[in-house]
Amino acid sequence: MSNLKDAVVLVTGGTRGIGRACAARFAELGARVAICGRSQEAADKAAAELGPNVKGYACDIASAASVDALVDRVTEDLGTIQVLVNNAGITRDGLLMRMKDDQWNEVIQTNLNGAFYACRAAAKSMLKARYGRIINISSVVGLRGQAGQTNYAAAKAGMIGFTKAYAQEVASRNITVNVVAPGYIATDMTAELGEKATAAITEQIPMKRVGTPEDIAFAVAFLAAPEAGYITGTTLSVDGGIGM
Repeated sequence: MSNLKDAVVLVTGGTRGIGRACAARFAELGARVAICGRSQEAADKAAAELGPNVKGYACDIASAASVDALVDRVTEDLGTIQVLVNNAGITRDGLLMRMKDDQWNEVIQTNLNGAFYACRAAAKSMLKARYGRIINISSVVGLRGQAGQTNYAAAKAGMIGFTKAYAQEVASRNITVNVVAPGYIATDMTAELGEKATAAITEQIPMKRVGTPEDIAFAVAFLAAPEAGYITGTTLSVDGGIGM
């Protein structure tokens, strides 16, 4: 994967967790990496910690106008985006019977619509260049569901269908679109579940360990490499076997 040197990469939600690990991996491979977070302060702090090859931007991924502006700024600063990683996401968990409209809408707007906005904006230059790699971060929850997360499961499952359809639209332009579906990964988001819940989930994982953000980053970097150019429209589960 040495051919990622000097590639321009945009990772949404790149200030922490899986997104941050992906940004770190791309930077290690010599890419020029843009990360975005909700605030410029958070994005700048993460970028400074990740090294000189990483630049931070503020973006509300749930806003089409904000995403369009982000892509324009990254293109102006770093050049044509060659790799897009749609990682930004939120949870607003709750049982369906008690779920409020805003809990549903916020998750769909950020997790699914945000990926749509980013693909639409970044693909304009990819289509002209006749080259691109798009990796959408879904979840094992999008494949098998999870009680209390109907909104999150719907968004992540929708991302898989979206990927398959979009991959067919852009395949002839040498643009691949794939999904990485993480299992239970140790991040700030999953830490909120607590030790007892984590232990119960770990027991269900055939490999008997929780995944790391770096496990996901390696898979993302693989799909982003030029050598992965004949893989498109697929879902790569990185879950320790829990999805079997």
